[in-house]
Order: sequence, then C-alpha cells, then structure tokens
Amino acid sequence: MFRSQVRQSVINALIDRAATRNYGKYLPKLTLKRVRGFENQPISFDFPVTAIIGPNGGGKTTVLGAAACAYKEVSPRRFFAKSGAYDESMQDWSIEYELIDRNLAQRDTVRRTTSFRNRRWNREAPDRRVLIFGVSRTVPANERTELAKCATTSFAVPEDRVTAFSDRVREAVGRILGKDVAGYRTMKVRRDGRIQLLTGRTKGGTGYSEFHFGAGESSIIRMIAEIEAGEDQSLILIEEIENGLHPVATIRLVEYLIEVADRKKVQVVFTTHSNEALLPLPSKAIWVATEDRLFQGKLDVGSLRAITGQITREVVVFVEDALAKTWVETAIRQRQPAFIDHVEVHAMEGDGAAVKTHRYHNANPVTDVPSICYIDGDSRQEVDGPSGIYRLPGAMPETYILDSVLSAWDRFGGKLSVALLKEFEQAPDVKRVCEEISHTNMDPHLLFSQIGERLSLLPEETVRMAFCTIWAQAYPEEADAIVSRIVALRRAETA
Repeated sequence: MFRSQVRQSVINALIDRAATRNYGKYLPKLTLKRVRGFENQPISFDFPVTAIIGPNGGGKTTVLGAAACAYKEVSPRRFFAKSGAYDESMQDWSIEYELIDRNLAQRDTVRRTTSFRNRRWNREAPDRRVLIFGVSRTVPANERTELAKCATTSFAVPEDRVTAFSDRVREAVGRILGKDVAGYRTMKVRRDGRIQLLTGRTKGGTGYSEFHFGAGESSIIRMIAEIEAGEDQSLILIEEIENGLHPVATIRLVEYLIEVADRKKVQVVFTTHSNEALLPLPSKAIWVATEDRLFQGKLDVGSLRAITGQITREVVVFVEDALAKTWVETAIRQRQPAFIDHVEVHAMEGDGAAVKTHRYHNANPVTDVPSICYIDGDSRQEVDGPSGIYRLPGAMPETYILDSVLSAWDRFGGKLSVALLKEFEQAPDVKRVCEEISHTNMDPHLLFSQIGERLSLLPEETVRMAFCTIWAQAYPEEADAIVSRIVALRRAETA
C-alpha cells in the first residue's frame, strides 16, 4: 500500500488554504466557455498542486494553456497559435477566470476573460510570475542547438561563472533522484546566464558535463533550480511530469511540489499519463480531460481507458473505492466465476466521481460497452435504477462486511482464518482480534488495516480480500443480487 512522505496534516492544511483562499495570488477556477472541443466546462483548483490526466488529444494541454493565459506574462500564442485560414475554428474562443489578486481586490475575487475575436486575442490580464516546463525540457544536451558550441574539447568558462547549487536545491534533487548531487554545478555559457550547462562528479571524483547526464536527471535539476529561484506565489505549469523519470522519481517530484506549494505558496498544474504521479495527491487535486468534458476525481489509467471507450470487456462497473472493487469482484468470482473475464471493475475514489464517470461513460457515443455503478450504503448519491446506479448492502461497507462475517463465524470462521494465513485451529484467536477491533475502532475505513496489523502485519489488501470472499460464500443471496444486475446488463447488450 502506498504511503506518501507528505504528512496528511500538510495535505489537509493546503486544502483548507485553497478553500479559504489564503493567498496573495491564486487561480481558484477557470471555465472553458468555448475552446477546441470544450464548451462551458469549469475546472476548480481546490488543491494547490493539480494533475490533469486524460487520453492523447483529450485536452490536457488545453487546460494548461488556459491557466497560463490568465496572466500577462504568457502570450496566448504560446499555447493557442493561429495558423491563418487553417485555424478558423478559433473564432469566438473564450476562457473565463476567477482570480485571487490582493493587489486588485483585498477581500474578493477578480473576474477576467480571455477571448479570441476579430482575429486577435483580447484580455485584461493581471501580473503573476509563471514558470512553464514543456516537454522539450527532456531533450538531451547533445540535441540542443544552443549547447552545440559546448561540445568541443577546448570548451571552458571562467571559474567565476561556475556556481554550486543551494543546499535546498541539492536536497530536493537528491531526494527525487535518489543520489548524492553535492558535486553538481551549473556554469554560465554566456555571461548573461541565458545559456547554462550542468556539470556533475562521480563518487570517485571524476567530473563530467551535462552531455553525459540522463535526460530526466538534467530536467529535474534545471526545474528544481528554477522553482527555488522563482518568486513565492508563482504559477508553475508542467507538461507530462513523468517524462524521462523512473516511477519512484515521479512520485518524489510530486511530493516535492506539494512541499514547495506549502513553503512558497506556489500553485502547480501538471499533465500526466502516470498513475504514480497521482499517488501523493488527494482526490480533489485530480481532473480528467476528455475530448469535450472535464470532471474531478482520482482514477487510474485503467479507469481512464474505460471512460474513453478503450475496453476489451463486455461490461464496466464503476465503484467508489478499492474495497468496493474487491467486494464486487469477489462476489462475481464466487457466484459467477466464468463471468469475471467479461467485466472490468474500476475504483473511482469517491461516490460522486463514480456516478459522474458512469453517466459520462454511457452517454459517450464512442463507447459501445455498457456500464453500471455501485455506490456504498453511506453514499449521499441517489439510487437510480433506470440509469444503472445501485447501492451496495449495509450502511458502512467495512462495518457491514465485518459484522456479517462475525455473525456467520460458526460456519466460516475456520475458512476465514486460513484465508488470513493462519491455521484452521487459530480461528478463536482470529475471532477475538476481530471483535476487539470492532469494539474499539473509531474509523470504519481503517478496520481491515487494523486487523492486518494485529495479525502479524498482514497487508490490508489481503484482509480485505479474505473478508469479501468469505462474505460472498456466507451470504450467496446478497452476493447474487450484486452480480445479477451486472450479468443482466451483459445479456441485454448481447441479446
């Protein structure tokens, strides 16, 4: 199970800061009134580090560009260039903004519009420092024309143009890349510093230039150095954050961005195709961009594939979280084992996200695979049978499953003990642990992880799978009620 190095208290504080708008400069919301395939699509930045995910051509860079165009420093042409008659569709494009700028309004937000009319961009944009890191940042040094003159045996610069990185830059880069970068330097190729070349040093003391760096290594060093040198409350935009990086380095980079958002009050928006980049973020920090829609919520690449029609199965099921996914899948395996190969179940990290994604999926004309949605018993979303939205049994999933299995202990306690990697004869001890935790637990979402900790540090996933499997065996009629709706949906489509 993933555990971020960012404390939950920091995440909560940043969510609260965005909600209370405790910033001098911040972009809380923009609306794509009409841009490319989007019409009247709002996106709110409820966390200062926001990930935009979606398929190729889905509009991730459009959102990034729209955010950039809120401020005077960035020309709209950087993201939305017009190529004569070939881009006539840009006429009447419009983006609306809700901005925080305490220089313009001490207590309220400021509203601005960027629009393209009469063959030109029109806007009244406020000042804010904007740092943009495009995909070109990972181009290797030997392919960058501005560094060509550095690739000679006679190249050298005066020592006063070679600078060590600050302790904060070295610390951040070292943590992200997992290596000691104490010997790294940057040199000014030109006196004005507009062109720079990096240098490093091996553990043995041998120096080497950026021409021998990995592309990801070089991009991280340059990016961190620029962010640390940048102004507080800047807007930072990053395209394809995972480019050139190992998955672990991607996670560490996002964790660094959260830390710097806390420390320097910066705002970050990045695009990604990486599940790892999403792991440290809360659900409300993630937005999906499809060809014509934006919606909020954490989901993985498999779920994204489902809502964009790239599916090889015959039925899709959208659920709230990992427990519901395990619950539905184990019910299918126990009651209709042959059917498991025909269905995809996707955890959406939230009931609202599950319902919205399900509705979008079924309304999307490019998808020909039907979906169904199961929300938890404690969800505030409404059941809607005609639309395929149903409720799982019980008021609180973890509590319901645990209590149900404990009620059937005489018949299934031994099997559960074995599923929890204990001896059959240890069933009484396992039951005692389960009952103690049931009585002392204050957060039902932690029930299975707490049981796992007491039973020789079993992973939560193992405990969850064991309880869901035994529940499906002990309560076949309730399991059938879940599975039958999914099977019926497949039959209706193949009839």
